[in-house]
Parts: sequence; C-alpha cells; structure tokens
Amino acid sequence: MLIVDQIQQANTDATIQIAGAGPSGLAAAITLSRAGRRVVVHEAQREVGYRFQGDLQGLENWSTELDVVEMLQEAGLATDFTSTPCREGIAFDAWDKPYEIKSPVPLFYLVERGPGAASLDTALLRQAVGLGVEVRFNSRLEQVGGAGILAIGPKAADAIAVGYHFDTTMEDGFWVICDDELAPKGYAYLLVMNGKGTVKSCMFSGFKQEKLYVERTVSAFQKLVGLEMQNPRAHGGVGNFHIPSSAYGGRHPLVGEQAGIQDTLWGFGMRLAITSGILAARSLLESKNYDAFWHQKLRPQLQASVVNRVIYSMLGNRGYRWFLLRQLAGKTDIRRFLRGIYAPSWWHRALLPWAQRRYQSSRKDSSCNHVDCTCVWCRCGRSTDAMDERS
Repeated sequence: MLIVDQIQQANTDATIQIAGAGPSGLAAAITLSRAGRRVVVHEAQREVGYRFQGDLQGLENWSTELDVVEMLQEAGLATDFTSTPCREGIAFDAWDKPYEIKSPVPLFYLVERGPGAASLDTALLRQAVGLGVEVRFNSRLEQVGGAGILAIGPKAADAIAVGYHFDTTMEDGFWVICDDELAPKGYAYLLVMNGKGTVKSCMFSGFKQEKLYVERTVSAFQKLVGLEMQNPRAHGGVGNFHIPSSAYGGRHPLVGEQAGIQDTLWGFGMRLAITSGILAARSLLESKNYDAFWHQKLRPQLQASVVNRVIYSMLGNRGYRWFLLRQLAGKTDIRRFLRGIYAPSWWHRALLPWAQRRYQSSRKDSSCNHVDCTCVWCRCGRSTDAMDERS
C-alpha cells in the first residue's frame, strides 16, 4: 500500500538531514546537492567507510546491459576511485576442479572500501563535500524532525563475510570456491588488486563456526592458487537481505542496507544501495512517494534474488559442481548468462510464493502505528517481515 501522506513535503530552503555516510547516503546527498538543496550528512563513526577498512569488494556489472560505471556517471556520481575491471577468473568446486570464468566486458569492478584515498567511499565523500554537502563525523543522529533520509546500515545478519585483508605480491585477480565445507550455502573468495588482497568465507549459515571456515578457506587458497599474505588483518562484515512492504522509517525513506535492499543470492549490493539512495533523493525533490520509485525500479530484481538464493542454498556441493560444469564452463560471455539469472522472469514469478515460504530474513521488524516517528535508530517504521506481500 502506498502511503501518500508519508511523502516529504519540505520546501526548497529546508536543510535535508541524512543519517549515514555509506554509498547510499552519499549518493542521496550528492543527488540532492546537485539539485540545489542544502544537505547535512551525519556519520556516527570517525571516518567514511569505517567498518570496511580497506576491504576489496565487487561492484557488479551484470544485472543490466548498461555498464555500472556508465550508470554512475549518468547519475552524476564520482567514478574517480581506483578500480580493476574483472573479465577473467577461476572458480573451484569442492573437489578442487577449476572452471574458467570469462566475459568480453567486465563482470564486475574490483574496488576498495573504507577511508583509503582511492576508495569508492572516499570518492563519493570528496564529491559530496565539493558540492557543499556538510558531513559531520562522530555525529550519531537520533532524531530527524524535518526532511531526511536514513542510511545507517544493516539491522541483522543473514550472511557474514569473514577473513583477512593483507598485503601481497600476487598478481591482480579473483578466485572463488563453491564448497559448503568452506562457506555454508555461500562461497569463499580471494580478491587481489594493486598489492592488496582480501580473502573471506561468505557464509549464509554456520556462523558459530566462522573461525573454522576461515581457516579452511585460507588453507584451500594456499593449496589451489598459492595464496601469499603479508601483514594479515582479520576483518568481518554482515549482510541483511530483507524486502520491506514499505521502505519508510516513520516519515523518512530508508535506503541501502538499512532498508534491506541487497542482492539476496550472493550479496552484491553496492549497485542496489546506490540506486536506492538516488531514488530516495528524487522522491524528495519531486515530492513523490519513495515506495512507488523503488517498487518499480528495484523490487522485481530483489524478488528474483530471493528465488535465486533459495535454489542456490539447496544445491549443496554436488549441485555447485553441476552449476559450474553445466552452466558456466565453456561459456565465453558469463555476464550475459548471469544477467539472465538476475533479471526478473516468468519462472522467478512462478517460484516466488514457494521461495517466500522457504526464505526468512533474520530481521524481524515490528509494524507500528507511529507513522510520524522521527527516530533514526528504532524499528518502528513500516517495514514488515521479509517477504510480506500484503502491500
């Protein structure tokens, strides 16, 4: 149900408050500032990208025909961060058999996250500040009385990615292992760019044994590709995958991970998060309902990702091997194949009710009647359970 009275009706002179300086919050701030609005971003940590600290991540480039870098440029967002286009890599099954992954154009762009000078976060921060956005660090915004956007990150852990950041002499590249003994219902990965590396187990269950899975992941990559780590630093993060019926917290749009807007299949969520921030900003600029925007632009893909997640979680090691051997091996354009998996289709729609019954997010938000709530950190927005289709 679209709630028209939740549309932000701020006048053009009012300052817009944004809670959170992640990619979604900064994308919203940049979009608003480019349109002439005054914006203040509040970040609870002391620096941008604090929780990532040099993490290497993939900015996915397969979900649409349009290249993600072109998408950012068309949206008026900075792309002067260091990135490596990834066209070729290696995936392994649980029996150590390698499968080449190839694409004529980048499958994804390897980027650095965190406060580093060349990171995606820093590039967006630099652009926002250059446009006149005021960014306040060590500022935990508790209430938003006027126009605002909430972008404070995940509320629960449906997946965790745990491992190490390190220095290395290895050449740039990416490697993946699909093995439930390393990453239950997920995947283990190794990313290297410009003498820096990230190795992690991305697991969707078995969190209590994370140390064991990380040890197995490191050992496997040492054996398979000669993983070489210098100055390893332990690091971990969480992902929350939750499709709300309404992405409002009281009167304010929720974006990125706070809304649960992420790729449920494999967790490639930066592109979705940034898009949600842009859409939230547009809803304020155009005095339109944010739910109408993201439901049209993002919800079909999010629902498809839930179906994909449920199917993947049922495969097991033999199923992963079948997927790698029958679906990926030998293909010269993996990007086109993956776009077909990610794009909403008739079979996604047919399987959605079944997938909704099988998938449950760890996040349990309670619906409440406080539609005028101004709180940033509570859970009294209109989000319902993960797969609520009563909207």
